[in-house]
Amino acid sequence: MTDESEQAVQAAIDGELRLLDPEVRASPAHVLELLDPEFTEIGASGRRWDVESILTVTSGGSVSPESPVKVSEMSGIVLAPGVVHLTYFADNQGRRAWRSSLWRLTETGWRMYFHQATLTG
Repeated sequence: MTDESEQAVQAAIDGELRLLDPEVRASPAHVLELLDPEFTEIGASGRRWDVESILTVTSGGSVSPESPVKVSEMSGIVLAPGVVHLTYFADNQGRRAWRSSLWRLTETGWRMYFHQATLTG
């Protein structure tokens, strides 16, 4: 991986981890800095989310500071210039899921464009 690719993957990882931080999630302004205006998600429940619906959930304290999401096996790859795909395993208070995100570089920085979660046992 080139230095440029490594930097792109690291920027996406940093953004992903920020979105999982309870303090960031509690601030709609911080979440909006990290989500692409065209963001969509297919949640572990099968529900489709957009920016507005995600802001409702995240600002409602969906992740507790006392029980942060545990992340492991995070890795990323550059799919094309300005596009990074991340995958990782997340455990949110016993709700375990494989997660996948697409991040794209915009004029204002790296933003999550798409996210999907699949529950696992």
